[in-house]
Amino acid sequence: MTLQRLQDRLDIADLLYKYATSVDTKNWEALATVFTEDAHLDYSSVGYPAGARDQVIAMLSRGLDRCPMTQHFVTNIEIAFVDDDTANVSAMFYNPMQLPGVDGLTYCGGNYHHEVVRTADGWKSRKVVEENLWFSNHPDPSKNGAAVLQS
Repeated sequence: MTLQRLQDRLDIADLLYKYATSVDTKNWEALATVFTEDAHLDYSSVGYPAGARDQVIAMLSRGLDRCPMTQHFVTNIEIAFVDDDTANVSAMFYNPMQLPGVDGLTYCGGNYHHEVVRTADGWKSRKVVEENLWFSNHPDPSKNGAAVLQS
């Protein structure tokens, strides 16, 4: 493995950490910089419609700004380089959060799947798909996460 490839792996991991920190600090401008301008974001596994970066971040901000607390842990980052400037990335997430009107914490977990590309500003995600695998202490098990945050 070359030094460049090691640096790329560190930079891509940092990108995922920036993603989590931006969401948890509700810094939506910083979150936008994680993605390319034409990025496609898919959070349909929790009920948000998939779409363009700015549209989906606006929906996320409306929902998550109502949460007193979220904390995303990102781990088990797997990076498969397609070529020198493109990689497919999978990472597990664990997210305790306080949902509005819910006693105690709610927890969810799953996987993020990113397609990342090298840009003039460093590595960016041009596509993310959240694969939410489970929810615990959800206020209404018949609803997904976005429905509760949008109600």
